[in-house]
Amino acid sequence: MKKLMIPIISALCLSSTYAQDITDALRYSQDEIKGTARFRALSGAFGALGGDMSAVSINPAGSAVFSSSHISMSLSNKHVKNETQYFNGYSGNSFSNIDLGQSGAAFVFNNRNQNSKWNKFTIGVSYEQIQDFDNDWYAYGVNPINSIDSYFLEYANGLRLDEISALPGETYSQAYSEIGSLYGYGNQQAFLGYESYILEPDDFNDDNTIYTSNISGGNYNHNYNYSSSGYNGKFTFNAAAEYNNRLYIGLNLNSHFINYSSYTYLTETNNNQGSIVSQVNFGNSLYTIGSGFSFQLGTIVKVTNGLRAGVTYNSPTWMNISDETTQYIRTVRDDNGSNVSQVIDPLIVNIYPTYRLQTPGKITGSLAYVFGNYGLISFDYSVKDYGNTKFKPKSDLYFSEQNNIINNNLRAASIYRVGAEIKLNRLSLRGGYRFEESPYKNEIAVGDLNSWSTGLGYNFNNIVKLDLSFDQSKRESNPQLYNVGLVDRANLDTTISNFTMTVVFNL
Repeated sequence: MKKLMIPIISALCLSSTYAQDITDALRYSQDEIKGTARFRALSGAFGALGGDMSAVSINPAGSAVFSSSHISMSLSNKHVKNETQYFNGYSGNSFSNIDLGQSGAAFVFNNRNQNSKWNKFTIGVSYEQIQDFDNDWYAYGVNPINSIDSYFLEYANGLRLDEISALPGETYSQAYSEIGSLYGYGNQQAFLGYESYILEPDDFNDDNTIYTSNISGGNYNHNYNYSSSGYNGKFTFNAAAEYNNRLYIGLNLNSHFINYSSYTYLTETNNNQGSIVSQVNFGNSLYTIGSGFSFQLGTIVKVTNGLRAGVTYNSPTWMNISDETTQYIRTVRDDNGSNVSQVIDPLIVNIYPTYRLQTPGKITGSLAYVFGNYGLISFDYSVKDYGNTKFKPKSDLYFSEQNNIINNNLRAASIYRVGAEIKLNRLSLRGGYRFEESPYKNEIAVGDLNSWSTGLGYNFNNIVKLDLSFDQSKRESNPQLYNVGLVDRANLDTTISNFTMTVVFNL
């Protein structure tokens, strides 16, 4: 994973908001199948089963299924393979990482009152990773239509020249900082475009608001790198109870935290006739931290000794998020027959006000049939309406606009999970399948997800168990290189494979 090393000399607190958009909202609203090896081997189809620490993250009533206190820890190896197409360019890369995806404990307290129908109570605590943001991909090709100049033109047109340019005697760092403080992020982008000679004003008066590009039409050679790291995790406090040996109810209180960083770097070159600027190098970094809260209510019912049904409600997650950004641009231009390099490296960290994000809730219905000591089969169905994702405060005009974009483009997505387990004395064999619909109505930006899983477990002495699993998911996406201007999308096919090992202790 590439790391960005920048010698920061100053930090700038901006009163205006960084350009959060639908991509940011969706990034923090999605979750993955993480957790124990047994849970992953059944593709997360545990809503009516319980008896597993990760099952508790699906249905909080699941901890009341434990017959004794329980501790588990899971270690996972993740391998990501990305294949990218961008116009006539094809590329591929892969990487791996290892992390502690889950740890937790549930403590069972049996009710000794023989006259009470409340059989037992459980409390539990756990940590679980919801998302792993580690990613790395590369796209290159010849774009015959659009240049990065459209990004800067989109921001600049309509802005006064004196609001996007350095004053006489000002350094680029001073001007970038001052413009950000007075006018915000959009003016900073226009500043980078103007001072790097990409933008040409209609005239050089302070009140000019019309700009054209010094990059002529034709073909543009693009090389684009995207690198990200971080995670979305949660700590959970769980409480559950068993009633009359048939009904299980539970509650989860979840504390969420986000740590995300990304770096993008675009190199554009052209030899188009009439172009003054022949090369652009544009680097952007983003660092995000966040915290939040959610809760879950769930129940499991033993309809018969073998048949079980479960229902879970996941509340929205209410998050507070803070962003920091840095930028860099370099251009090469023709100056009277000589190539001149222009570098603007402000060495400024833009620190933006904390904003709120409400991610959508989810409802899950589950059915399972347990064949005594021989095995089981389980099915979960969930609905999550991504159109309900909201930036807050809603009174903010920019956030209101983004919320309308989210509502118009995202939809209620269905998630299907099925899993099965066969027990052969101490050995258990497992398998599963998962299908998730795209959160987008038109499925252009992100496609459907297909995943399969398998695994096995061995019970050493009813006290110590060892579980192993392998799961693999595939999804197509078309990420836009930049969210403003006539900037094109890359076609990205991502395959994620996970090996997971879990050690379980029954106390």
